[in-house]
Amino acid sequence: MIRPLSRTALALDIVGAALLFLVLAPISVVFYGTTTTPIGSVAIVATVIASVLMFGGVAIGRLAPGLALAAAWVGAVVQMLAGFGPLPVDFAILLVLYATAAWGSRRVLWWGFASALGGGLIAALYMVFVNGVSLGSGSGWEMLSIGTLLLALSVMALGFAWVCGLLWRVVLRARQTRSAQLQAESLAAEEQERVRIARDMHDVVAHSLAVVIAQADGARYAAAVKPEIATEALGTIAQTARGALSDVRMLLTQLRHRQGDGPQPTLADLEALFAQVRQAGIEPRVTVDPMPPGEPPAAIQLAVYRILQEALTNAIRHGDGAVDVHLAWLPDRVDVDVRNTVRGEGAVAPGGHGVIGMRERAQLVGGSLQAERRGAQFVVHATLPIGVSE
Repeated sequence: MIRPLSRTALALDIVGAALLFLVLAPISVVFYGTTTTPIGSVAIVATVIASVLMFGGVAIGRLAPGLALAAAWVGAVVQMLAGFGPLPVDFAILLVLYATAAWGSRRVLWWGFASALGGGLIAALYMVFVNGVSLGSGSGWEMLSIGTLLLALSVMALGFAWVCGLLWRVVLRARQTRSAQLQAESLAAEEQERVRIARDMHDVVAHSLAVVIAQADGARYAAAVKPEIATEALGTIAQTARGALSDVRMLLTQLRHRQGDGPQPTLADLEALFAQVRQAGIEPRVTVDPMPPGEPPAAIQLAVYRILQEALTNAIRHGDGAVDVHLAWLPDRVDVDVRNTVRGEGAVAPGGHGVIGMRERAQLVGGSLQAERRGAQFVVHATLPIGVSE
């Protein structure tokens, strides 16, 4: 019944309705009210009451279109009971019909449509049979003709106001739809960015912490026998932690300031990755056959690096000290295969974030990835398309 409306909009509607009332009501009283009926003062009072009701409906047209329509109908009935024909204040009825179509609920919308049709019919009949509007001798045929003309004019005037409101309603709905679409697109883009940064954060932090933990455990056991090993392990821990801190700061900067992507790992960084794994006590046996036919796309290089990084991190956590890495750079794709023996029953959970992240990496470049335990081994196999060479 009552729509949410700001105080500013409501104040503007009330002020506008009051100004129209102050302009049109005196004109109706002076030029119409006192000349169309012999009642005099009663006519003036009826005109004022009808005007107040109609422009009261205009004042609340956006706030409560249903109540505004009811007020306009009551004002029109008062006007007809007083014996008046069309008055300048009837302009308020057009504004109310516009409001019902523009801002009313579905029910109020169709009540406004019915009011435009019914009001036009009632106005035509009233003017013909009560006000005695006629042409010539006023025969039956002439009354029918003038009644039909008045009906058409009344329905056209009232219907035009209602249709204008309906068009504005369509414009408002289109704006709302567009705004909702833009908001949804913005939220989707933000969600994708958060997922990307979370994935990068997981890849960087999980791998670095796995190396740090392996080095720390090894140094603790070896310190009593060879202190120099502990010193070397501490150096590796510090170097790995600094690198991870630098990567995390870059990711946080992107998240905070929405900057573009920073430098991303490429195939040239794989040797440094393998060196970190060796320092953690895991010896990767790497084979590349066949070799890359040229410079692979940057997205493929990043996907290969991150998949290997996560697979090797899992090997550090759950493996027995050895891992086999095989890369096959074929003309239209690259196959990545990582296998490591799992210690006891400590298999990597298929639904872990690491496996999900690797699968997302592959899917982002149009590829696929399977990660599963096969007997005593945990196998990660990815196929990434790189296009057909020309």
